[in-house]
Amino acid sequence: QVQVVESGGGLVQPGGSLRLSCAASGSIFGISAMLWYRQAPGKQREFVAGITSGGTTNYGDSVKGRFTISSINAVNTTYLQMNNLKPEDTAAYYCNSKARPGESRRLTDFWGQGTQVTVSS
Repeated sequence: QVQVVESGGGLVQPGGSLRLSCAASGSIFGISAMLWYRQAPGKQREFVAGITSGGTTNYGDSVKGRFTISSINAVNTTYLQMNNLKPEDTAAYYCNSKARPGESRRLTDFWGQGTQVTVSS
């Protein structure tokens, strides 16, 4: 199976920065993409950023110009650099790995448990 683990959340003041990490491990044949989503209380889950194995990146409109996604190890490890954070960025951030497990090799979504980001003075 594939395990996805996020880290790096915390409390930060408005205008501050945080870097989230997401690592996929286990029996992995390959990873097509790694994506970040977030969900604030009472709101729907929102796409934040994504990166493919080929290095193509994509961002949600609300974070363009402030967040940067990057990866190492063939996207097995992904980082989300968040700058100029705003109170409306407060949410639980989830990592989604679109991976092919070693046994089935079927493209499957794997999710982490989430990491909380709170932006407040």
